[in-house]
Amino acid sequence: MNYIWRLFKLLCALSVVVTAVVIVGVVYYIEFVLPDIDALNTVQFQVPLEIYTHDGKLLAEFGEKRRIPIPYNKIPKQLINAVLATEDQRYFQHPGVDIPGLFRAAVKLVATGRKQEGGSTITMQVARSFYLTRNKTFGRKLREILLALKIDHKLSKQKILELYLNKIFLGARAYGVEAAAEIYYGKTLDQLSLDEYAMLAGLPKAPSALNPISYPEAALKRRDHVLARMYELGYIKQKDYKQALTVPIETHYHELQTQIKAPYAAELVRQQLEQMYGDSIYTDGFSVYTTIDSHLQSIANQAVRDNLVAYDQRHGYRGPEQNLGMPDIKNMQQWEKKLHAIPVINGLEPAAVVDMTDNNITVLRADGNMEIISWKNLSWARKQIDEDTLGPLPKKASNILKLGDLIRIIPTSSGWRLAQIPSAQAGMISIHPQNGQILALVGGFDYQSSKFNRITNGQRQPGSSFKPFIYSAALDKGYTLATVINDAPIVLYNPLDNSLWRPQNDTHKFYGPTRLRDGLIHSRNLVSIRLLGLIGTHYAVKYIERYGFESSQLPPVLSLALGTALVTPLQMAVGYTVFANGGFKVAPYAIDNIRNSRGQIIYQAKPLVVCNKCTPEDFAKKDNPYAPRVISPQVSFLVTSALRDVIQHGTASQARSLLRADLAGKTGTTQNQVDAWFIGYNPDLVALAWIGFDTQQQSLHEYGAQAALPMWMQFMQAALQGRPEHPFDQPPDIVSVRIDAKTGKRIAGDDPNAIFEYFMTSTVPETDKNPVPAENATSASGENGGVY
Repeated sequence: MNYIWRLFKLLCALSVVVTAVVIVGVVYYIEFVLPDIDALNTVQFQVPLEIYTHDGKLLAEFGEKRRIPIPYNKIPKQLINAVLATEDQRYFQHPGVDIPGLFRAAVKLVATGRKQEGGSTITMQVARSFYLTRNKTFGRKLREILLALKIDHKLSKQKILELYLNKIFLGARAYGVEAAAEIYYGKTLDQLSLDEYAMLAGLPKAPSALNPISYPEAALKRRDHVLARMYELGYIKQKDYKQALTVPIETHYHELQTQIKAPYAAELVRQQLEQMYGDSIYTDGFSVYTTIDSHLQSIANQAVRDNLVAYDQRHGYRGPEQNLGMPDIKNMQQWEKKLHAIPVINGLEPAAVVDMTDNNITVLRADGNMEIISWKNLSWARKQIDEDTLGPLPKKASNILKLGDLIRIIPTSSGWRLAQIPSAQAGMISIHPQNGQILALVGGFDYQSSKFNRITNGQRQPGSSFKPFIYSAALDKGYTLATVINDAPIVLYNPLDNSLWRPQNDTHKFYGPTRLRDGLIHSRNLVSIRLLGLIGTHYAVKYIERYGFESSQLPPVLSLALGTALVTPLQMAVGYTVFANGGFKVAPYAIDNIRNSRGQIIYQAKPLVVCNKCTPEDFAKKDNPYAPRVISPQVSFLVTSALRDVIQHGTASQARSLLRADLAGKTGTTQNQVDAWFIGYNPDLVALAWIGFDTQQQSLHEYGAQAALPMWMQFMQAALQGRPEHPFDQPPDIVSVRIDAKTGKRIAGDDPNAIFEYFMTSTVPETDKNPVPAENATSASGENGGVY
């Protein structure tokens, strides 16, 4: 017995030692072998890139995972209770590991031979999701248990729950409970009801198989199970429990609800960010604040849509997209499904004609509603026979459509209107001329239909909108707005194909001796060609490069005067900022600042700004923040003076209806009316409107004043509403002199033909001299050849 007793004491002592060694080993393993979990206090979740307007409205989000991290104190108590009721009811009592739960899992494993339950607590799931794989092995499970103990020891229960509810995958690209609320219900967490909290709490078990969008029946059963557990554990009262059970599951996928639509601007910013930071922008939680002004962007969107739809309708109706057959009550539900599957294109909804009379039609919309379209909103639809030929005016609805036709409709102030997806394209950009901020950008009619940005990437001929650059080069060489050039026929020989070029004015008329001011405001092609010949094409190309164009874009031939260069609308808008700001070249930019996931600014734009009062010494300083001067303020003022007259008396006289004296601009139409432009400005805002076909061959059959100017006017009217006029400053060395309206020569003030003209003091004409300095005048045929 003594021997047995001694052996028993020895075994006990050995057991204590072994237990102590195991405990020490476990503690050592937990503290020094397992990963350091201090990083969980500052964990950075994979959060998508968010892009905002300058005034903080969401433009876009980029990234595979939709996640909106939310602190614990913002998570609703009912959602926490729902999660604990199903995932870990003893969460606040156990030390990270639930021993009874593990024991039950072990018993089931022994009884069935299969790993049916893991006994995982929320803390163990956090350990697994941050540090381990999902492989079901005993080694991984042991590490999970030990990690959970370590995490529970180092972090508060609230912090662990916060990590869990922000990290967990809940199906449909939703990571975390806030993103899931947005995706499934289109709400924030604090807007959800009890039944909706229960549905979200039931998803972690099988987020794909229990997805309420794809598998509503399975999701309903799981939700009801969560509600039952909440009731059993006393989290909810019987009345609330029974009421929640009666609520049907009504969810669908909610796309990200942006506050302002500017997809072309957002994509431009995304591309720039990817060049700066690489693929990390999609996961590191960057917030980017752009230069886009939400108000200006909204009115630019509206101007492009309204005017492109209006242009399209002026050129006739091309007919329905398809015919669904004869309407019948039995197939209405099928029609709804078909309509629902057809995307809405920039507000143009699909609809099916289900009834008609002589004076109206009744259409079915995708939401099941019926709408009546009156004759007023139908009668525009003359049949388009070809590009420039329309059929007769329709006399009744059956001349336009048939029952079962799939059409497009658009809401207007007078009710729903028959529409069609435009075959042409349009774009608009607005830039702040004092610093280069891109304030609004529309790169096409609909981004989902075509992601090509016509403003930044489209190479188009600018037509007559290019002429101000030619005129500025001439003014800088000593010519004046009073210089008289003969608007007469020109014949030029082209040795490349042994042909003759006979350019003409748009009116196919010749106007004889014409002052440069009149030549610009009435867009006289022959005056511009002769002027370019006089100053020399190589000189002009070199001069025009100052505005930001590349020499490779500017062919040194006389047709350059007609805008035959291939340039982007962005380049044209930037070029016009030089006139708007008094002669400085600003660089366009769209990113104002970038912030990391902690809200810290990691990039701040430092644009070069206009400084009219700066001295040459200021510009000579190293790293000065000022935009470089590229033309004199006198040349800028003279060009602007003429472009103001384009609006007051010239090709853009429609814009007089804006009742502002601080506007200047120029129309542009290319050969065969392929492109239509208007670019206009005041000292605070430059805006460009363009319209054309992507093929670059098809004619618009309209001039810039018809197609593009109304778009610009709609934008500027809204953009400048409530803003006082901002006159253009007259620089020193500019004088106003009376001249003869026909000859451009200086005359006495009492002469009945006297008009005022602006001159630089160095080019004021004498009464008996030609206002063009003789030493600067060159033969028009001397550099380029040809016969005038």
